[in-house]
Amino acid sequence: MKHFALMTATAAALTLAGCGQQSGGGAGATRDQIRAVGSSTVYPFATAIAEMFVQGNPGMKSPIVESTGTGGGMKLFCQGVGAQHPDIANASRRMKKSEFEDCRKNGVTDIVEIQIGVDGLAFAESKNGPGLKLTPRIVYEALAANPYGKGPNKAQSWKDVDPSLPATPISVFGPPSTSGTRDSLAELILTKGCESDPAMKALKEKSEDEFKATCTRIREDGKYVDSGENDNLIVQKLGANPNALGVFGYSFLEENKDRLKDVSINGVEATYETVSTSQYPGARPLYIYVKKAHMQAIPGLQAYLDTFAANWDPNGALTRRGMVAAPEDVRKASAATVKSLAVLDGSQLK
Repeated sequence: MKHFALMTATAAALTLAGCGQQSGGGAGATRDQIRAVGSSTVYPFATAIAEMFVQGNPGMKSPIVESTGTGGGMKLFCQGVGAQHPDIANASRRMKKSEFEDCRKNGVTDIVEIQIGVDGLAFAESKNGPGLKLTPRIVYEALAANPYGKGPNKAQSWKDVDPSLPATPISVFGPPSTSGTRDSLAELILTKGCESDPAMKALKEKSEDEFKATCTRIREDGKYVDSGENDNLIVQKLGANPNALGVFGYSFLEENKDRLKDVSINGVEATYETVSTSQYPGARPLYIYVKKAHMQAIPGLQAYLDTFAANWDPNGALTRRGMVAAPEDVRKASAATVKSLAVLDGSQLK
């Protein structure tokens, strides 16, 4: 039995060495640990799965999970196949068509997409906050660099944006441009708010690039503060500044309900139920992307994926950590993908 295990480990090392040579890694490039990079939102769930994987597979090394942001993770993931490149990209949004093409250019041709759950793009303030009630239009007009293309944003307080809101200075702590949470803010909230102006729909038909810049570029005059990939830092800043607003994944709001309160969007609060049923405007899917070429080469990679599938149900360990379970049909499809390792063809991506 020991002899068989040694042969298996050796075969895996040789396979990965071959991957490394193909991607410029040089002879003898090997790795006996799973490596995942990407979303800060997915990070706590991926690390939880890493812990469960080690408990269920004695003798295996703990996977390395890095919080680089979705965009940064995709860049690392798509750089090539082989020991020096990560096996998994964690993502709080779907892979972009441009990222898929970058992967293909670098020889990462067989990519497995697995939706692991759902999250909400939460807006929150401190328990002592002003009690804001927002809409996508209000958020857009408060944060856009050039609202509706009519010139630089001059709004200083929430009351400047909407008379029903308090004269509290606009101060928003949120994710950086490399974050999937920032992409979700742009797609789910800012763009929706921008499109409340009929002229913007006409602009979209005329010029997609101009529409995107007008609707998603955030002001840079200090009203929106890029707080890096550490969502816990935003929570701390809200505690120090009770008039500020924070933007992060729903799980961080859930974890800090003793210190924070939800800011509703369109009158809907971010709760497990509203996020899971997509009633909440900021609901979004969470994914992991896996290199099929690494499946045989990296010891334990299949078992790691199996651990995800075993714990993403509504009563599973991941929901106890704050993740929202995906609808049943999505979970079944994802479980089937974990078994079949069916690869993306890119046609579904934008």
